[in-house]
Amino acid sequence: MVGAKVFVRVLLSKIALLCCLLLLVSCQADHSTASNQVQVKVSRVVSGQTLDVLGMAEQPNLTSRVRLVGIDAPDFRQRPWGEESRQVLANLIGDSAQPVILEFDLEAKDQNGRFLAYVWKDQQLLNEEVVKQGYALFVGRSPNHKYDQRLERAQQWARLMGKGIWNPEKPLLISPAEFRRRYL
Repeated sequence: MVGAKVFVRVLLSKIALLCCLLLLVSCQADHSTASNQVQVKVSRVVSGQTLDVLGMAEQPNLTSRVRLVGIDAPDFRQRPWGEESRQVLANLIGDSAQPVILEFDLEAKDQNGRFLAYVWKDQQLLNEEVVKQGYALFVGRSPNHKYDQRLERAQQWARLMGKGIWNPEKPLLISPAEFRRRYL
């Protein structure tokens, strides 16, 4: 009888410990998700890597500029890639009345004051999709590396499939960063 009581006590203490751990983990997950995401409306797709949005907490009625983290899209002057890249992102955004989710990493803004974010719509990471369709390059931007692996795989896939800028018949000849250094 004493052995059964000890067994029940040990079992109950293990169950209580497991419940506490589960509660702690779920509270942490909820807190981090809420603090690093915001729902906004896209007012304009500026380029294949930049959006103007409405609904940022500090400026709910003003437009804020957002740069998609981890990608580098062709400049408008890189014809035809710049406009095609912008159009791909605009198509992914779709109806501007539908909100998107901005997810922030370690660094929320760049040196130009733009918000740095991963953009989600309908549970799809748009940063990744623009790269996968071949209309932007993956570029790791320190310290924001949360989805680098996904973005790198998307670029490898686009390259293997000859999508967009990787089309062997009509490739992008200079990277967007090199184009800006040379011509802007």
